[in-house]
Amino acid sequence: MSILLISVTVSIFFLSVVFAMLGLGGAMLYIPVFHWFAYDFRSVAIPTGLLLNGITALSAAIFYLKAKMVDVKGSIPLIITSFIGAPIGAYFTKMVSTDSLILLFAIAMIFAGGKMLLSAGQPEKNHMMPVRKRMVLMGIAGFFVGFIAGLLGVGGGFLFVPMMIAMGYKTKAAAATSSFVVIFSSFSGFAGHVAEGHFNWPLMIATSIAVIIGSQIGAKVMKDKMKAKWIKQMFAVVLLGVAVKLLWKLYL
Repeated sequence: MSILLISVTVSIFFLSVVFAMLGLGGAMLYIPVFHWFAYDFRSVAIPTGLLLNGITALSAAIFYLKAKMVDVKGSIPLIITSFIGAPIGAYFTKMVSTDSLILLFAIAMIFAGGKMLLSAGQPEKNHMMPVRKRMVLMGIAGFFVGFIAGLLGVGGGFLFVPMMIAMGYKTKAAAATSSFVVIFSSFSGFAGHVAEGHFNWPLMIATSIAVIIGSQIGAKVMKDKMKAKWIKQMFAVVLLGVAVKLLWKLYL
């Protein structure tokens, strides 16, 4: 195993611990990390990030399902529509320039991070949006989030979590349910990229093992140790920090 592969694998391991706490697959940071380690953004970073996103989410979701923290029934509209939207977004990746993809990626993270930071100090909501309205909105939003996820190579959790919190989910329930939903959009989007011939097997295998171990650690820490406010603040800081770094490298 090369020094480059060892370095990127260790980095991905520690990131998977953090993202499992947040109910995210981690592709929003996995992809920039691969890019910073000089892997091609379009043909390697995005598809590998999607694969690891799905594996991180799956590993964490298994833990959360056992702990009964996932709203399985409520997540069905998101799963179905995001699963449809993700491969469509993956198909459109080849029609968008790399710089445009990076810019879109950064804008999406700034939006999600800013929204989460503003809500970090607010108390948890005590009531949920009516079931019928919630299901309809989640179904519509799921398709667009899935499309964006496939296009940018992310699982969509960075958009699912703020959306579910706005609908009345408790922060930990939103993070746990997001982990479950992200599994489907991630692997659907990854399949779209593999169909285009985008993969790097040594990188995928090494980093997959790393995220399986790291996500189990992160899920346990979130359940037992984390407070809702801390989760929101961590979520926001990570997103905004990466967005600034990407834009800095893109334009300066």
